[in-house]
Amino acid sequence: MADIRERTQSICSILPGAELTHPRGDGHDAWKICGKMFASFGSKSPGVAVKTFDIETASMLIEAGVAHRAKYFHRSWINLPEGTDFAELNHRLIISYDIVRRGLTKKMQATLAPREEI
Repeated sequence: MADIRERTQSICSILPGAELTHPRGDGHDAWKICGKMFASFGSKSPGVAVKTFDIETASMLIEAGVAHRAKYFHRSWINLPEGTDFAELNHRLIISYDIVRRGLTKKMQATLAPREEI
């Protein structure tokens, strides 16, 4: 089974405008759309940090055991651990991408191809 970075790569690489960056060097990977981050890996903590709709959603997912608190991020972000089910990982990455994409200016949004259902 592929690790969470490889599974995240397979999902994010097909999202319109998504690009993988390395903002802090070795081991720090960030998936961004138009320069805005929607998924992030640290060099030491396992799992991928993603944005949720709000603090309440993040808290619910943490309490349900689906995710952990994402260290160093706003409380609306969660950390999906290694071993997260592929369907859940896919769902959470798409939600995070869509949240960030909707926050872009209309001009920036217009430069992006529509996202097809995955």
